[in-house]
Amino acid sequence: MGLQAGRCITQASGALKRPQANGARAVGGAVFPRMPNHGMIRAMSITISRLTPAIGAVVEGVSLAEELPRISIDRLGELLVEHQILFFRHQPLTPQQQCRFAAYFGELHVHPIYPVLPELPEILVLDTHGDFLPDNDNWHTDVTFSPAPPLAGILAAKQLPSVGGDTLWSSNRAAYDALSDPMKRLLAGLTAEHSVVKSFPAGRWGADPAFKERYDRAVAKHPPVSHPVVRTHPVSGRKGLFVNQGFTTHIHELTANESDALLTFLYAHAARPEFTLRWRWSVDDVAFWDNRNTHHYAVADYLPERRVMHRATVIGDRPF
Repeated sequence: MGLQAGRCITQASGALKRPQANGARAVGGAVFPRMPNHGMIRAMSITISRLTPAIGAVVEGVSLAEELPRISIDRLGELLVEHQILFFRHQPLTPQQQCRFAAYFGELHVHPIYPVLPELPEILVLDTHGDFLPDNDNWHTDVTFSPAPPLAGILAAKQLPSVGGDTLWSSNRAAYDALSDPMKRLLAGLTAEHSVVKSFPAGRWGADPAFKERYDRAVAKHPPVSHPVVRTHPVSGRKGLFVNQGFTTHIHELTANESDALLTFLYAHAARPEFTLRWRWSVDDVAFWDNRNTHHYAVADYLPERRVMHRATVIGDRPF
């Protein structure tokens, strides 16, 4: 495992992929057998503390800067599916180390619009301050404008304001489970459009000469896509809502007024405190979330101070 020519090169774990019938796990187009429990003593040093009944856990007993054995990688993947977001405290990571950790779980995504590290484009840079305002202070699931939205995100805190800059996550799984049976029947079979220009409007990104060429290319490459309103998790098999304020524009099968009313309800429902957690960052904290059944909100309450975060994003599969 390692890095080559500025790109992440590693063998991905199958811990977050759809399980195979014989207990093997799929990684990309290949199938790897389930690994024996060599190294169990080290894996068992991983401990967790739950944060809320619905979502989240803090993980201890693992250093993300080190190369991890397969048993530890698979254990983290299992914990991610169970708790939906994992937090790791006191984890100083170089971009290369963050990239290597993310690549344990699959091929990495290069964002078509946001700034990235030139030497390692799999690391997205969220550097927001008074002269570059944040634009993710809304509930969103990352990159749902893609036909195959990300499996997971790994966010590392590099520089923080003196106060503020928290991030909230919400469990789309818990939000779906709490719906009434008639509402679940209404949502079954509905599909919604997701558009890159809803979160990345031309007025901001297309008007800036520093981003215009990249922006125009990204919009041309990413026409609107359709996803189910309720998604089935490919590993757990559990259902969760899969619409978000950041990218969802309308529900195809409904009139405009019906779509607006239903989406407004679903957005408000999914943001209920019972389904959410709020993380107060410290420098070198790392968050690792399952992008398939969560969404998040970055609180923009710290301006004009500066907040710098590095994100690696694991490519996922087509929702069903």
